[in-house]
Amino acid sequence: MTELIPGLPEEIALECLIRLHYSTHRVASQVCKHWRSIIQSRDFYYQRKQNGLAHKAACLIQAILDQTVSNQRKPAGPPKYGVSIFDSVNGSWDRVDPVPEYPDGLPLFCQVTSSEGKLVVLGGWDPVKYEPLSQVFVYEFTTRQWRRGKDMPENRSFFAVGELNGGIIIAGGHDENKNALKTAWVYEVTQDVWTELPQMSQERDECEGVVIGSEFWVVSGYRTDNQGGFEGSAESIELGASKWKRVEDSWKVTQCPRSSLGVDKDEQLFSWAESESAVKVGACGVQLGERTFVSGSAYEGGAKGFFVVDGQSGKWEQLDVPGEFCGFVQSGCCVEI
Repeated sequence: MTELIPGLPEEIALECLIRLHYSTHRVASQVCKHWRSIIQSRDFYYQRKQNGLAHKAACLIQAILDQTVSNQRKPAGPPKYGVSIFDSVNGSWDRVDPVPEYPDGLPLFCQVTSSEGKLVVLGGWDPVKYEPLSQVFVYEFTTRQWRRGKDMPENRSFFAVGELNGGIIIAGGHDENKNALKTAWVYEVTQDVWTELPQMSQERDECEGVVIGSEFWVVSGYRTDNQGGFEGSAESIELGASKWKRVEDSWKVTQCPRSSLGVDKDEQLFSWAESESAVKVGACGVQLGERTFVSGSAYEGGAKGFFVVDGQSGKWEQLDVPGEFCGFVQSGCCVEI
């Protein structure tokens, strides 16, 4: 086997490779087959993570602004959405190439999460037919390409999603007939396999998912016969457990928790929309380790504000965002790249 970097011991050469910025991985993978096999391996990702070299980036489902439309004239038709990336380490912004099947914008209301440095987009509505989708797309940052994952076992919309121990859990939401669901599944991205989990204690439409410690939580939502009546309860599960644990009065807000859900230092749930008047409308929070990316508006139709909140001091820092990335943020997740 050829040397990884000529003249350097293998372990030193690997130390050099894991320090490359993730934006260079695609080019570095083209140097030789040896580099490609290393950079695209799971071991490479975990070595970067264990050495504190993985970047915590906020991947956002964000409205794409038409720079040719004046401020006085609203664009025709519904907004088109793409994936924007905010790198919290260097403050840079970027946009991921469109999913090949949807070159003109992502499925409406699609969900986004991550697993082992990969971005995963699930479900949503067909942007033309407005029909629910079960499609799954996986974005590889090392190749900067999308691939098709195995479809979700059921059509569902407005469900909870999150990553726990590398597995992606989906739960709740509603089916194509608007019936709220209590079913849950876990998706193993590398194996491309879905496995059914125990059902929750009740149906939960328009719920939100979050990982707290070793548990995946499904927060609030409402039943089919009580549309819009958001529950104060939540349910949590550990992978391998035989049933969900129900927690009463964990969501003390009467509004929908989707995207605005936050977890404080004491692992208590709160709404970002109630934490600061500048993001009262359309709040979205993405936790990035000790800091959190937050966006929203002060009032309906108002300008979007973008902030980073320090988890220790609680200080809000407003971001200076390029114009093309000032669109509404529907949802987001943290990806360690």
